[in-house]
Amino acid sequence: MKLAFTKKEYLQRVKKVRREMRIRKVDVLIATDPGNMNWLTGYDGWSFYVHQGVVIHVDQEEPIWFGRRMDENAAMIRCFMKKENLTSYPEEYVQNLDKHPMTWLAEHLFVENGWNGATIATEMDNYYYTADAHRSLRLALPEARFVDSHNLVNWCRAIKSDKEVEFMKIAGKITSKIHQRILDVARVGVPKSHVVSQIYETAIAGVDGYSGDYPSIVPLMPSGKEASASHITWDERPFKANEGTFFEISGCYKRYHAPMSRTLYMGKPSARFLNAEKAILESIDAGLEQARPGNRTSDIANAVNAVMMKYGIDRQGSRCGYPVGVSYPPDWGERTSSLRASDETVLQPGMTFHFMPGIWQDDWGIEITESILITETGVELLCDFPRKLFVK
Repeated sequence: MKLAFTKKEYLQRVKKVRREMRIRKVDVLIATDPGNMNWLTGYDGWSFYVHQGVVIHVDQEEPIWFGRRMDENAAMIRCFMKKENLTSYPEEYVQNLDKHPMTWLAEHLFVENGWNGATIATEMDNYYYTADAHRSLRLALPEARFVDSHNLVNWCRAIKSDKEVEFMKIAGKITSKIHQRILDVARVGVPKSHVVSQIYETAIAGVDGYSGDYPSIVPLMPSGKEASASHITWDERPFKANEGTFFEISGCYKRYHAPMSRTLYMGKPSARFLNAEKAILESIDAGLEQARPGNRTSDIANAVNAVMMKYGIDRQGSRCGYPVGVSYPPDWGERTSSLRASDETVLQPGMTFHFMPGIWQDDWGIEITESILITETGVELLCDFPRKLFVK
């Protein structure tokens, strides 16, 4: 199977990680986040429900993939590395309370390679690295020194290559197509579940000959009072008159995302809804004005907060965005910097963010958001869709 990126690009990524490992005095890194696995090796498969990962030694050019024996063939098909750098644990270690895959990894990779006394970095604050995984590693490698990677690989992913940007723009086209489909089919009396079926059909069909992939987050589409909660999904209830619904969705291509939200109001919007629309649109303009190389993530957030305060909306302390890129469920964010007043990350060309100054009040909410790319001279939108409150 053709790799999503060239072997040269994968090796450059690994080299970047190894350089950061030297700075942090780390001998071996274990990356269990499937987004990091994909970025480092090309591995792609629905196998992240079992223990798997990528091991990088600071002095070795190629990483080592490890996972369930059943999934090793997928690694042979999807990864760029030589076969000898793929290793797998027997099926008896799968979801067995008496035998942990990390114990096998320690005994069959670390001890055999003389790494049992190494400084080992693991992804401590990650969905895919469990407390028992860490306990098993520590018990099997008592001489090792364990440290938190502090999202080392995620930070190395921050600046996207030209090919990654290309994939995200394709995802953005799919996102725009999905939103158009939502506008075509959503109306009073139509069950939300039907609209979701159209979202998924459009998302997977893709655009311009590019097939879509499953997104890392399901469609979020709360209405009325439920829109005060930003992460409610859907059910069989129909859309009702005189309610606003925001649709937070993303197209996905080669596991790359470009999320975007738009809000649809069924009926005549209230004055507070229209006021909120003005606040969001003006705050987006103000934030985009600050989204340029050399500025900081806090500059975007402070611009948003200043506009919101002018409209009587207090968002101080809340973030208004986060980095996005390659990812797997349950999240399409990269979990590094944030667009918030306290974050001083310097913006650089190639960084990509979901910029979302949403408003969530006690009994209603509104979202209008954009995925953005920091360029050499400023900022570029990854989706092309009208930015406004839609009324139907």
